[in-house]
Formats: sequence, structure tokens, C-alpha cells
Amino acid sequence: MGHIKIAFWGSLALLVGLWLLANPLALQSSGFFSLRNAMVQLSGVLAMGCMSLAMILALRPRWPEPWLGGLDKMYRLHKWLGIGGLVLAIAHWLWSQGPKWAVGFGWLERPARGPRPPIDNALEQFLLTLRGIAESVGEWAFYAAVLLIVVALVRWIPYRIFYKTHCLIAVAYLVLVFHTVVLLQFSSWTTPLGLTVAGLLAWGTIAAILVLLRRVGADRKVEGRIASLHYYPELRVLEGEIDIPKGWPGHKAGQFAFLSGDPADGPHPYTIASAWHPAEHRLTFITKELGDFTRTLRDKRYVGEPVTVEGPYGCLTFEDDCPRQIWVGGGIGITPFIARMKQLARASRAEPGSPKSQEIHLFHSTADYSEEAIAKLKADAVAANVHLHVLHDKRDGQLSGERIRAAVPGWREASIWFCGPAGFGEALRRDFARHGLKVSRHFHEELFAMR
Repeated sequence: MGHIKIAFWGSLALLVGLWLLANPLALQSSGFFSLRNAMVQLSGVLAMGCMSLAMILALRPRWPEPWLGGLDKMYRLHKWLGIGGLVLAIAHWLWSQGPKWAVGFGWLERPARGPRPPIDNALEQFLLTLRGIAESVGEWAFYAAVLLIVVALVRWIPYRIFYKTHCLIAVAYLVLVFHTVVLLQFSSWTTPLGLTVAGLLAWGTIAAILVLLRRVGADRKVEGRIASLHYYPELRVLEGEIDIPKGWPGHKAGQFAFLSGDPADGPHPYTIASAWHPAEHRLTFITKELGDFTRTLRDKRYVGEPVTVEGPYGCLTFEDDCPRQIWVGGGIGITPFIARMKQLARASRAEPGSPKSQEIHLFHSTADYSEEAIAKLKADAVAANVHLHVLHDKRDGQLSGERIRAAVPGWREASIWFCGPAGFGEALRRDFARHGLKVSRHFHEELFAMR
């Protein structure tokens, strides 16, 4: 989370600093309307900065993933930027429209305007002729963007509606790019602020076009076919195996991919629950019925169905030098640990008798219980030489940091790898932090809520 905060607040601070550098006397202006003009410019720059960065991250680029800690962290930043852009756009709109309302109600007196100074620059003159249309279309694009961002943020709105409408933000963004190009103070374009804004708008425009053309992640997509399906009724979980004859680059245990079958459904992220072996060229995904989309998978998916797989993504890959690891899988969050156990078991079979590198304890806390699924989990744990602790909530109560520490006396020398409900993960993080674990370095978590 630290890098997400640095990226978010650092980007805003950079734009504010560049704006102050370009307008050193703006905040010292006398009179309310002078301040209002400065705030309209600043809030507009910040709003478009957030929206441009969010649009760029929507492409799922590779380069920021290692520094941010995975695509899940990138999407959290994307969400923060979307919210920041929304708040700043509202502030921009209020600074622009509020004084006009106040003048209309007689609360403020509009200052007298003198004659405009002559404009010699042909480009500036041309942009001035577009000012009226830029203000008009920008206002309507603002209303559309607000509505679409709210749809994206409200979780109870069905995913199918979110998927079909979210790409329309790219259209609103392109209109707001036009609005910004015309209305940004012309003298700013030759300053470091103007060059930075121009770069963000250009990059964001390319990203918006690629989003509208459905080219997101195009270089990471391969075609496969569903080879098998198995349903666990007690868990309301569907396990599917996908055959990918060619193109998959391989993945590390703990990574995830986007799957799409019916184009109308759009891609959905799922953790890969299997280790990769080129000779077998198959991936396993385990999906729990949690939302409006996943509840339909059992009836919609069928063996032999063609699917598109995009990935791999994610940095929850169990790579550290701690003498022991503690894994915590809450409910369906067990999937990355299944993949890792299969990977360790395969490595053990390839090099029998090799010394064990780490002591591993896996805690699986589940509200639902299936003997068949737990038997498979136990077999994986034995093959991987992992200490398995299964806690059924109704039988064993809730898993807590205290119970983990009691079961693993050497927990101070361990790293913790968590996948499960966000609230559960945050509670464990705080608990271990209170007991002295350096959670910033040794507590690893996937932020799988990408909406």
C-alpha cells in the first residue's frame, strides 16, 4: 500500500508544484474572481492528471507492476485516481459554476471587464474561437463521467452493467481532453506544467482509443478450451481445467489471469490454481459463487467451450529468503496456495532427496466444508511437505493472529502470505503489527477487489 500512496499523492503534489511554478503569483491575486480563475485552472489540471493516469493504468501496462506490487495494486491505484478525478472534477465544476450562481442570486458582484488585450498568436486566436463549444461539451462530459464513475464504484450494480458502461468513460475522457486543450491558460503550454499536461493527455488519449478498440492486454492473450469442469455443491465452487495448446508463457504460483468466454460477459480475473508444465499445457481455475456473474458460471460454462486467457499478472509469488512462511487462505482465497503446493511437489519429484528450503504452515479458514475438497488439499500439502491447518468456522471458530502464533512458535522469523476477505486480511495485518512483525516487509496480500 505504501507505493500506492506515494504514486497517488506524489502525482498530485508534482502537478501542484508545476502549477505554482508556472503561476507564482496566482494565489496572491487580489479579489475573489482572480482566486476563482486560478482555482478553476488548478482543479482542472489536477482532475485531468488523475483521469489521464487512471486511463493509462486501464491498459494494464507491465512496467509499473513490479514497483507497485502487482496488477491488483495497480487497480487499487486506478480506483483511487478515479475517485480523485471525480472529486477534483466536482471541485472544478463548483469553482466554475458557483460564482455564476452567486452573481445570479445577488450574493456577488461580477467585476467589470476591460477590453481584451490584442492576441497576436494565431493558435491562441483559434483556440479562443473554440472556447464556447469546449465549455459546453466539457460540462456534459463531466456529467457523463460522474455517472459512469459512480456506476463503477457502486458494488451492488451488476457486473454486466459495469462492464458495458465502464469503457464509455474513455469517450467522456476524450471530450475532456478537448476541453482541457482549449481552456488551459495558453501561456502554460510552454512551461514544464504544460509539457507535463500535454504528455499526460497524449498518453491518455492513446490509452482511451485502445480501450474503445478493446485492445487492452492484447499482447498477453492466448486461446484455450475448457477441458474439464467439476462442481463442489457444499462449497458452491466450480473447478475448471483449461487446455492451452500454445502461446502461454508460463506463470509463477500465486499469479492470476483474466478469462473471457462469451464476449458479452467481458474478462474476469481468477487466481490460477495450478503449476505450469509445458508438456501438459493446462491451467486450473477455481471459482466460488459470490456475485451476480459467478453464480451463473455453473450453468453457462461447458466442456469444449473456447475461452481467451490473458496474463499472467500479479506478484503474490512467495519469493523471499525467510526461513519459514505462513500462508493464510480464507475461503476461496486458498487458490494461490494450491498452485504453490503443486509447484513445490513437482519440484520435489524432479529432485528427490533435495533439502527442504523453508518451513511452511498453511492455515485454511472456511465457512463451508467439503470432505472431497479438503481431502485433495491434504494430499497436496503432504506432497509439498507443507503443514496444513484447516479450520471450519462452525467447528473450530474463527482464525486469529493469536491462534497462528500458538501454532507456529517461530512466527517472528516468518513471512505471511494472505489471500482472502479484505477485512480479515486487514485485521491480521494490524494484529501482527502490534506484536512486532514488520508488516511492510513481511505481510504480503493480494488486493483482489478490482472494482
